[in-house]
Amino acid sequence: MTTKTASGVNAKTATHNKTFEALKAGMGYTNVMQTPKILKIVVSTGVGKVNKDKKRMELIVDRLARITGQAPAVRGAKKAVANFKSRIGDLVGYQVTLRGARMQAFFDKLIHVVLPRVKDFRGIRTTAIDEMGNITIGIKEHIVFPETSDEDSKDIFGLAITITTTAKNKKEAEAYLRHIGLPFQAAK
Repeated sequence: MTTKTASGVNAKTATHNKTFEALKAGMGYTNVMQTPKILKIVVSTGVGKVNKDKKRMELIVDRLARITGQAPAVRGAKKAVANFKSRIGDLVGYQVTLRGARMQAFFDKLIHVVLPRVKDFRGIRTTAIDEMGNITIGIKEHIVFPETSDEDSKDIFGLAITITTTAKNKKEAEAYLRHIGLPFQAAK
């Protein structure tokens, strides 16, 4: 399903063109296709020591499904580690990969609703962007999402949100993410 603007142009294309116009001078772009875009958003959580507690596991699956709008996939251990008493294939976490319209809706919700609700939030550090142009944001409490209820405050878990972009390097990714509205910390 595509949304049309008043001029009949696809809304996604119009946004991409605005991004190109805003970044072409600073990055030296000559073609609209050089502009970075978001490929996918991965929301993941680890279960740690609670993987024996079925009720807590069901709660994590339910909350992650409510937050993202789709069912999470189970992630197993890749290695056996004796100190953690884990074996290959043991449940270590859940992960959801968002693309397309769900990804866009989740990104808008993250910027406009979730990050302002995070306690003592002063912006995302630019060091969170890796050399490949992706950014990972850690959220300590899942209750900042509006879909989760606050009554189960003893069962709080954290999330890692990875935004994968087509940016070629850290500088390009930072310029693109700033342009689309990700709140970064002010430079010191």
